[in-house]
Amino acid sequence: MKRILITTMFAGLLALGWTLGSQPATAQGGPASGQGKYKFKVLFTSSHLPQEAQAVLKGAHGGFVTDLRAGKGETYFALKGAGIIQISKDLKSTRMMPTPEEMKGTNMHNANIWNAPDGKTYLLFPGNESQTVFIVGMDGKLATTLKAPATSDDLGNPGAHAYFSQKGPFIPTDMDQLDGLMYVSTGYSKLDMVLTAKLSVKPVRATWHDLAWGGKGTGIGQFGTGHGITVKGRRIDVADRPHSEIDRFSRHGQYLSTLSLPKGSFPCDIHYLGNYAAVGALHGPDRTKGAPVYLLENDELVSTIMPKEELGLANFQHIHNTIIRELNGKLYLIVQAWNPGDFAILEQVS
Repeated sequence: MKRILITTMFAGLLALGWTLGSQPATAQGGPASGQGKYKFKVLFTSSHLPQEAQAVLKGAHGGFVTDLRAGKGETYFALKGAGIIQISKDLKSTRMMPTPEEMKGTNMHNANIWNAPDGKTYLLFPGNESQTVFIVGMDGKLATTLKAPATSDDLGNPGAHAYFSQKGPFIPTDMDQLDGLMYVSTGYSKLDMVLTAKLSVKPVRATWHDLAWGGKGTGIGQFGTGHGITVKGRRIDVADRPHSEIDRFSRHGQYLSTLSLPKGSFPCDIHYLGNYAAVGALHGPDRTKGAPVYLLENDELVSTIMPKEELGLANFQHIHNTIIRELNGKLYLIVQAWNPGDFAILEQVS
């Protein structure tokens, strides 16, 4: 069992004078945040979104996914009261997408994509309020849903079976997929396990599978709140929010290692792009300040971006999700704040 520490790197950045309260200027005169070559400025704020999205943005409590198929690159997320929003692959425009009526009035806590074996692509959304995972075609039509397990479903874990037999709520907080298996985190419930479901086509279906692991606790492979879940290669990464870490598992649920983040940071999720990773944090180590976005390179912390203190984004006290993009040799961060909700796209300073 291997534990990867980046807290010493975090301390080193501070020791070199890269303080969280400074506001270095960009070449264009605006504020920047971050360290070394990984400084970022504000490119777009919430005014970049469609009016329908702006009207409900304060309630934002979800996350993003980018379509990485060849020739694509659009990013998607959903807002309660509005629906699914698409950000263009060049980030320069946004638009509302057709959205199933069942989804519009409830919260989609994150987003993901499934490239099905029949060549079609679907958006995946965990409805934490509706206790439902929604699978939606790129045309906005609802393909199928996944509801709470029945007592007859074999989840491969007696604790999970007992929980749902006693009518415990199914509260999906995130999901990702690998080899036709969908991995679902449930960190907002007392269960706090990773559950799995098989994905199939003709017709599109999601059916519960006999693999589940985790559970609330402080032991190896357990979670304080298993909030976000990310497939990286053949590995399953779970953001354990109160423990300030990313726990890593094999696709069979075997614990592999832990990536530790600065204590008190409450990571909501981790998003990878090549050797880079972006982590949006609900809190920072100093709770008198807004929350950070951590940028990692090869699992080492290389930059701490402070949207509220250093970029002037007043609503970014808490960050719920961040994804990283690369366009024309520059890195971009798409960031969503929570309580109050807000939205911004940050651009790496040349």
